[in-house]
Amino acid sequence: MNNTTIAVCGIDTGVGKSVATGLLAAFLLEKNHSVITQKPVQTGCRGRAEDLLLHRKLMGTSWNEFDEEGLTCSYCLPFPASPHLAARLDGKTIDPAVISRASESLATGHEFLLIEGAGGLLVPLSEQLLLLDYLQQCGYPVILVTSPRLGSINHTLLALEAIRSRNIQLLGLVYNLYGDNPVEIIRDSLQVLRRSLVGYGFADRVLLLPDYTESRSVNWQPILDGLQH
Repeated sequence: MNNTTIAVCGIDTGVGKSVATGLLAAFLLEKNHSVITQKPVQTGCRGRAEDLLLHRKLMGTSWNEFDEEGLTCSYCLPFPASPHLAARLDGKTIDPAVISRASESLATGHEFLLIEGAGGLLVPLSEQLLLLDYLQQCGYPVILVTSPRLGSINHTLLALEAIRSRNIQLLGLVYNLYGDNPVEIIRDSLQVLRRSLVGYGFADRVLLLPDYTESRSVNWQPILDGLQH
């Protein structure tokens, strides 16, 4: 079975990566694909990773054997901080090889593996390794989650700069409409982001993600079509 691994990343923390990952997984399940999600590093939690629980809820599935074995979350760290600091305070060091082995195991038997990032793209996993460096080493295509909240234009363009500089494949942007944002900002930011995608040499693929508490009907196919390019 051929496997496709996609990294779902965000311009910042709290931008909607978990929701996007869960809804994309649900879409793939509806299309009769086998899919598993992974949150390699979760901070500010004990026991079951909260983001994985949200994935399973949105997918309409339950906690599974891979979750129970710890393969879907290699590092569940109690202190709510950057992964490198949360790990250090817990007496651990995040080993990218451990994450990679878990990803390889999860990919076996699944058509799609969706890996949710931690925080923003340049968050440190360790003193020597940033998240985006790790994704570059693995060669994963990226979906970038952004929003119309104040400051998102700056954060998104910086993320696009970083992705382009590392020659990483960008499948598209997810424009998360959750929250109470002025319609003027929503419309203007969307125009700026579309122009920026083209300006940076990326395809103009933007998925408008509605407030998931009101609607979960999202067509992810245009984003997935980027895998063919």
